[in-house]
Amino acid sequence: MTTPRESSIEISKEEFRKIGYQLVDSISDFIDTIDQRPVTSGETPSQIQRVLGDSHLPEQGTSALELFPKAVDLLLNHSLFNSHPKFFGYITSSPTPVGILADLLASAVNPNVGANILSPMATAIEKQTIKWLAEFIGVSPTYGGLLVSGGNMANFTAFLAARTAKAPKSIKEDGLLQAPGEMVFYCSKATHTWIEKAAVLFGHGTKSIRWIATDADNRINNDVLERTIIEDLKNGKKPFMIIGNAGDVSTGVVDNLAGIGTLCKTYDLWFHIDGAYGVPAAVIPELRAMFMGIQEADSIALDPHKWLYCPMEVGCTLVKNPQHLIDTYSSHPVYYNFGNAEDEPSQNYYEYGLQNSRGFRALKVWMALQHIGRNGYVKLIGEDIELAKLLFEGAKRHEELEGLTHHLSIATLRYVPSGTKLGEPEAEKYLNLLNEKLLNELQNGGEAFLSNAVVNGKYCLRGCIVNFRTSKSDIEEILQLIVRMGRKIHGELKVEKLN
Repeated sequence: MTTPRESSIEISKEEFRKIGYQLVDSISDFIDTIDQRPVTSGETPSQIQRVLGDSHLPEQGTSALELFPKAVDLLLNHSLFNSHPKFFGYITSSPTPVGILADLLASAVNPNVGANILSPMATAIEKQTIKWLAEFIGVSPTYGGLLVSGGNMANFTAFLAARTAKAPKSIKEDGLLQAPGEMVFYCSKATHTWIEKAAVLFGHGTKSIRWIATDADNRINNDVLERTIIEDLKNGKKPFMIIGNAGDVSTGVVDNLAGIGTLCKTYDLWFHIDGAYGVPAAVIPELRAMFMGIQEADSIALDPHKWLYCPMEVGCTLVKNPQHLIDTYSSHPVYYNFGNAEDEPSQNYYEYGLQNSRGFRALKVWMALQHIGRNGYVKLIGEDIELAKLLFEGAKRHEELEGLTHHLSIATLRYVPSGTKLGEPEAEKYLNLLNEKLLNELQNGGEAFLSNAVVNGKYCLRGCIVNFRTSKSDIEEILQLIVRMGRKIHGELKVEKLN
């Protein structure tokens, strides 16, 4: 038996168990009482800094038994909780309890899921998870892909694969400057800001983006889209990609995906779907028609940490022909010994995306898919949609609220004081100011958390429900809260105007 090395990092089995039990007890109590807590502490950055302190890097170590209670206090008493039933803000869900535990287990093994030899079981679990996610949304299980940090990275991964597939074969050696014709791509004006980042970071520039107008329902206008493609071809441009939204970030709208797929076939373009938020709703049988055309996509982005209720962070890129990922990302430096020594090929995920060293993101998704099951997800996602509808219809019924849109699990609404003459320029300007102040107060108040959207020039409150803890009573209480706070802020603004 070897003599163990003395190390201040190690924690004895007994101490590890004691800390672990205490931590699990704290987390269990937190989850059990979360509805009794404020959604957020509402503290300013300077207040948070004072709580944390401003000490220098410690010279000597501190006992883990002493550290963990402090960390628990800091996080459980000074955070915003997207696990809270009244969190309707940005699209991050309540994390599944099984996912919380899965992340602990994944950290204990700590595999590097970049090469099969470094992570044999983790690689197999990620591969199975990718297959299950493809089946979940209704595309062929032969789609390949990988798990990434979130929507930006999922979309970036697909974007670069699309470019490699549609650019001249010499692009890796010669770069964009030698490619004949400017490479351009198309998306609706409702597309998430990741597309601007991609244009800048990958050398195209924002002028290469063709922002296509939306129709009355905020879907990409496919007629305008086709005319723009034709015009670009006449002008010597090189169109290579169309992005369709499956649940746009502001209002939850799903584009006419079948129509986009037809255009991509006609003009030999890569068809990418940004379904980071909304594409899991394709699991609901009654909504399949809304997602018609998804099977034609060359790539799809989706985020399990959004509507599959997994802990942060995990996104996913699915690609119809995964060879396009290998063509884009694979490299074989001499210091890699990750080849296939056996007759049986192995999958090395470093060849599929931007990362070489990769954490074990798949376990929490794999566990959640098994724990909840397809039917469980159909129920949960369907309930979220119904709750958003309840929020929208409640706003429409109330004389001091205006319900603006409802798509999937996103509803938009605004507070409108009694007697306001809608449509008049001065009234609309005032309503925008009023609702912006209302949102800021809501977000800092701790009773509920919503975000904002601008719909046809109207600044409004946006409730996005991807939360398995939210109930009908939460919706009713939030509507009452909006009216109560709206009246208060309206009164304060009137006083300000008089002064």
